[in-house]
Amino acid sequence: MLDIYDFDAMKIHLSSRDEIMEWSFGEVTKPETINYRTQRPEKDGLFSERIFGPTKDYECYCGKYKKIRYKGVICDRCGVEVTKSIVRRERMAHITLAAPCAHIWFLRGVPSRIGLLLDIPLAQLERVVYYTGYIVTRVDEDAKKQVMKELEQEVASKRKAIKKQDKQKMKQESESLEQSFDKAKMEITSIIPKKVITELEYQHLAMRYGHVFEAHAGSEPLVAMLEGLDLKKMFRALVKELQDGKVQTRKKVLQRMKLVKSFINSGVSPCSMFFTALPVLPPDLRPMVQLDGGRYASSDLNDLYRRIINRNNRLKRLIELNSPEVIIRNEKRMLQEAVDALVDNSSRRSQGVQQVAMSLSRRPLRSLADILKGKQGRFRQNLLGKRVDYSGRSVIVIGPELKLYQCGIPKKMALELFKPFVIHELINRELAYNIKLASHMVDDQHPVVWDILDQVVSGKFVLLNRAPTLHRLSVQAFQPVLIEGLSIRIHPMVCVAFNADFDGDQMAVHLPLSEEAQDEARTIMLSSLNLLKPASGEPVIEPTKDIVLGLYWLTRLSIEPAKLRVFASPEDAISAYEHFILALQEPILVAYDKKDLKYQKVIDKYLKTSAGRLLFNAILPSAMAFVNADMHKKNVRKVVSELIRFVGIEHAQPYLDSIKDLGYQHATKSGLSWGMDDLIIPHDKKAIMNKAKEQVAAIYEEYLNGYLSNTERRSRVIEIWVGVEEKLRADLFASLPQSGPVYTFIKCGAAGNEDNARQIMAIKGLVVDSTGSTIEVPVESCYEEGLTPLEYFNSIHGSRKGLVDTALRTAHAGYLTRRLVDVAQDVVVQEDDCGDVIGRLITHEQSKRAGESFTSHLLGRVAAQDIKHKRKIIVKAGLIIGHEACEHIETSGIDRVRIRAITSCKTRFGVCRKCYGYDMGREKLVETGQAIGVIAAQSIGEPGTQLTLRTFHSGGSATAVDITQGLPRVEEVFELHNPKGKGALAHREGVVEDIVDYGTEKVITIKVLEGLATKKSRTKKKGVDEYVISGMLGVLVKKGDEIKKGQRLSEGNLDIHEILSVLGKRAAEEYIIREVKRIYILAGSDINDKHIEVFARKMFSRVRVTDPGGSKFLPGEIIDRSRFFETNDALRVAKKKPMHGVQTVTGISKVALSAEGFLSAASFQHTSHVLIDSVIEGREDTLRGLKENVIIGKMIPAGTGFRPVVDF
Repeated sequence: MLDIYDFDAMKIHLSSRDEIMEWSFGEVTKPETINYRTQRPEKDGLFSERIFGPTKDYECYCGKYKKIRYKGVICDRCGVEVTKSIVRRERMAHITLAAPCAHIWFLRGVPSRIGLLLDIPLAQLERVVYYTGYIVTRVDEDAKKQVMKELEQEVASKRKAIKKQDKQKMKQESESLEQSFDKAKMEITSIIPKKVITELEYQHLAMRYGHVFEAHAGSEPLVAMLEGLDLKKMFRALVKELQDGKVQTRKKVLQRMKLVKSFINSGVSPCSMFFTALPVLPPDLRPMVQLDGGRYASSDLNDLYRRIINRNNRLKRLIELNSPEVIIRNEKRMLQEAVDALVDNSSRRSQGVQQVAMSLSRRPLRSLADILKGKQGRFRQNLLGKRVDYSGRSVIVIGPELKLYQCGIPKKMALELFKPFVIHELINRELAYNIKLASHMVDDQHPVVWDILDQVVSGKFVLLNRAPTLHRLSVQAFQPVLIEGLSIRIHPMVCVAFNADFDGDQMAVHLPLSEEAQDEARTIMLSSLNLLKPASGEPVIEPTKDIVLGLYWLTRLSIEPAKLRVFASPEDAISAYEHFILALQEPILVAYDKKDLKYQKVIDKYLKTSAGRLLFNAILPSAMAFVNADMHKKNVRKVVSELIRFVGIEHAQPYLDSIKDLGYQHATKSGLSWGMDDLIIPHDKKAIMNKAKEQVAAIYEEYLNGYLSNTERRSRVIEIWVGVEEKLRADLFASLPQSGPVYTFIKCGAAGNEDNARQIMAIKGLVVDSTGSTIEVPVESCYEEGLTPLEYFNSIHGSRKGLVDTALRTAHAGYLTRRLVDVAQDVVVQEDDCGDVIGRLITHEQSKRAGESFTSHLLGRVAAQDIKHKRKIIVKAGLIIGHEACEHIETSGIDRVRIRAITSCKTRFGVCRKCYGYDMGREKLVETGQAIGVIAAQSIGEPGTQLTLRTFHSGGSATAVDITQGLPRVEEVFELHNPKGKGALAHREGVVEDIVDYGTEKVITIKVLEGLATKKSRTKKKGVDEYVISGMLGVLVKKGDEIKKGQRLSEGNLDIHEILSVLGKRAAEEYIIREVKRIYILAGSDINDKHIEVFARKMFSRVRVTDPGGSKFLPGEIIDRSRFFETNDALRVAKKKPMHGVQTVTGISKVALSAEGFLSAASFQHTSHVLIDSVIEGREDTLRGLKENVIIGKMIPAGTGFRPVVDF
């Protein structure tokens, strides 16, 4: 039996009238919907049961046939088929239009497809369609010649008559005659097919030359023209025109060729771009719902269909009555507008030609196109959206007693979540005899229910999700522990992954139902298995706040006594502490067993440490090196990282929980907390402030005397106050007691920082205004002293700006993430090894310049070539570079390593395991079927909210050129926008001849060494290249310097198109990777190169065809790189000429929109544009990506649903 859900591809094409009639179950002829008295659908109306099927299962309209035994019978009285009512979701109908109507998408979509095919401009086409103009459909050339002949004869006879008159009169009449003749001649010659004329022109020409031509208004003449087109002949003519034509017309000719070729390939008639029969959607997809007061809420589509039916019926009647042409034309125009409103109401609004169709409440009606597009559209809301059962949400609180893999779920919530399981167990134990009784027992919270709940919950896992879900660690699995109360409890060390805190945050709980889902939660999503960030491989499980405070208090050393006490073993020292003989933080000497792995790195005879440090090391693995340091935040992070590496992710949980418990225990024992008495204001604050004010006054004096400009004065004043802030901060920390709570909190990184302390206890300092520029009058008070009204007012600017920026940044970063996910969602690990040997060259110098460690680029990557040191192979080609190998490379001084890279991977429609390397979140080679594209998008998008939205001013001046940074710069790189503050790049080798500064711009002149200059030169000198940059950018070369091709000549951001043309694909890819990485490093976020490589690869995934060879593609067409190589392979096998193309670079949004699968592109953005192109091309979606499979309801081709791509 054929399974209609089992298919490998989907095709979309333009439906003809015959297909519409095939779908239809009858014609809708009445605009009525539901009878107001009987509350039943009207016959032949928009909800007719005869057409669409019964409203009640197996019951006809009149009630003659009821029940399933009459299935398939068509009632002889009411004509309704006895079947299930669900057919009302599937059965379509049609409206036969009295006049053809253009489909607004093909008429108005840019470029107009009807206009392109007929070679008529859109403005003229619209005049014809909306009956304000006429199009010449036929010209009788013989009659035209005859008219011209008669005209010439008439003029000749008039010339003779004029000659008989006197000279003066003869001259005037002769001129008048010639003008009239020229005008008449122009009128006749201008009558050509496809010419669009106004109504007045038509009346004028028809009266004089009515027998020469025919002209009509409306869609009928356009349909006739399209029917008369010979597409193959037209295509041949266009090919010839392309070969002979000018460069200016080339683009349009290519567009027309593509369109004609699409119609030829799809086999669809261009006439299908006009409706003669309009399909009507099934009634249950445009329902009418009865409200309380007897009124109805109806879908907007019913209103739009009703208008069409009313106007169509009126037009039919007018035609039957032989009404005047002007009335019929007006009705046809109104019918066209009604059809437009149904198809795409919003596109009519954008044109401003007619008013948009409104409801009674003056709200624009939602047309078919509006239902498809946007966030609330069918694609994003319904097909890609989710509605979840078996879920709950509540406020989160801390659960210090929980294990890393546990979460506390309120009993009431758990009872509701696990209700079906509890009911099943109640029936199994024969405590209830049916579901209804068992459900009552659960609702009444019968005592036995709680015991059953405990049993049901054990061994199950739930998912916790905190919105916004920015990366995969925002959804993790936990073992539920039943608790009293109404809030969810979570382990304190998972907060970083969720970006959660306990100030009112909420989390959602989801219960995986199937055995497979539970298994996935247990083996993949469990929080104790997700200890590393997928973006960078750093630990994401991090002790913070109280835990760090406790560990720091435990491991710090007190003042060293004159004589250190010596203990025979670590156990003795701990015993002495437990018996109150030894203080926790007292420095001591301890003898140790030299054979013990823990102490292998200790050099001295005795280990100088403390009881606290011994206690801390006692909870770490016995073979792990002894940690003899203060456990402030950075050190704790280092220890956790080392611990995970040492014992492995699977075995780290018990140790991490021990660290948490020890931290809390000693945070409590320390008794540290700070109050107002601990806040100390520096004693010399007043003196420092007075001195600064004197300096500011002196600077102002100099400014008034004209020695300083306003910009210089401002920057010097700000410099003084920044110095004051720094001095007061240093004084403050010198005066704080080191064992006091304030110093301890800040020093260990448990809470606050030095800047917070300065604002509380010394000076709030300089603040910014609403534009982001610094106010030069500082806030002199600190929070402990309290702010004056003016100071408070000044400081409020910055606070508000901060809040607004955060809100904007979040939306901005969210949109960037969406675009990134969309472009990379189909990138999946396809195979084990693609066999690439080129890879990417990583150099020590490059890493140093970027301020990164050389080995951070190498960890978890596969070596493309043997990595050697003095003939000894450290890592063989094709093997992974692990932690040990990285340490070896670091110590041996190797400065160049070639690694396998995603940008050079040869796998088509994905990447291979070797080119990707480690899955950073698991620290092992990535598995086949892993959706690395989505992980890459999340890794770049998640820290996006931390990036700034500002464009920094160079030199502190507002007039300076903006060098874009932060989030806008990431977008600029990925979307290939023209960079602000663009830097110069040498196109060829040469010598710097001159650098001229014109103030607003600088011109760098380079004498070219090879050939003649091809760049535009102002001076028109041969052999010279000129580069114009902004006057605010610094020049990186000087007069007389030798310049290499591709060398940077100035500061500023480079244009990636320019890098591609000058230095080639690899250099452009490297620039994208380095530039994005640099921005994130400045913001303090570490992202592994491989995630950026995924997008660099995607940006270079398009090729422009220059010679199509034996393929079906056209010159100038841009196609997918994998498709290009696949087609060439097929052409070689068929012994045909392979095609040639050039590499292009494309912004991520354009890549997503030009995706081969139309489902993915249409659900991204510009839905109507994507569908117009796909429909005409008859595009096929082979369902390769993740989104396409989610839309059609199949398992995604990743993870357990992975299916390797088969070349079609």
